[in-house]
Amino acid sequence: MAVHFVPWDTTRDLMKEANRLYDAAGTFDCVEKGDLVAVKLHVGELGNPYYVQPFFVHDIVRRVKEAGGKPFLTDSNTYYHAQRNNAYDHMITALTNGFNMAPFIVADGLRSENYRTVKTRGILQEIEVSGAIAEADAMIVVSHDKGHELSGFGGAIKHLGMGCTPRAGKLRQHRTVGLEIDTSKCIGCGKCKEACEMDLPEIIEGKARNTSPLCMRCPICIGACPMGAIKFVDKENLCRALASAAYGVLSTFKKDKVTYVSFAKDITQYCDCVPGPGEIMMKDVGIFASDSPVSIDAAFLKMVDYKLFNDAYHVDCMLQVQEAKALGIQGEVNPEITRIS
Repeated sequence: MAVHFVPWDTTRDLMKEANRLYDAAGTFDCVEKGDLVAVKLHVGELGNPYYVQPFFVHDIVRRVKEAGGKPFLTDSNTYYHAQRNNAYDHMITALTNGFNMAPFIVADGLRSENYRTVKTRGILQEIEVSGAIAEADAMIVVSHDKGHELSGFGGAIKHLGMGCTPRAGKLRQHRTVGLEIDTSKCIGCGKCKEACEMDLPEIIEGKARNTSPLCMRCPICIGACPMGAIKFVDKENLCRALASAAYGVLSTFKKDKVTYVSFAKDITQYCDCVPGPGEIMMKDVGIFASDSPVSIDAAFLKMVDYKLFNDAYHVDCMLQVQEAKALGIQGEVNPEITRIS
């Protein structure tokens, strides 16, 4: 399944270039008259300047309307306690960051209560899919390619697997990763407990313990430990879980009703979910369009030195792509890339 691409060339009108890309890739062929079309995006955490620029999303909304669809912007609430943890704060963040060109419907409800549980394949047996995603007729997945401390990088597959699931689904995926505390190194200082927003690690008889089923395996306690006593186990399982969850999300749509646009610009160390996204690690690449999450993510990785992410986070970025392909999600791990020039 081919991927179409335009380079990030600021000597040209990138809005026009993007529309030429959409036409070549058939981005809006998934939209039929009267369809309720989810435009899945990440509105960015407050304070983070790196997310897909709103004018590109505005233009996608325009094109969906021209195709006869009824577009709405959407994303799911976060598990962690930031500015998008509930629908009210999520919507305020969307408006603050410039996403006001179509209704913004929080996919999983006010407090992440709206979802459908579906069967899936791979490391997960089932996954919760956010309600507004599961009920949509079609979806255009608008992703920002960047680094990620647990999965190596985040693109279309992560946008499906993590972004289209409620808190319960996010926790299910993160819990495939293990966490161990080396009690021979732990001095019971409590720095891990102080750093954890959920106050989860316990200090028992002078040693840290974390047995809570609510722990989402974020790296905060690891970074806070002065003795290096905490580590992840089977970190690569999150890549497998993302692919497994993505398969479940796509199972709620009819064939050929989901397309993908990815922006490889401002490619930062960390994801859009944090106020401080870190340094930009790679030069701007361009915009990709495809009808396959496997192919579009593989195309991005093919065009950059993704080993920078591998070395930084000790996980193979390509694993989530290979796993999604193995589970039966259509696409190619070495796709043909058609440059629009």
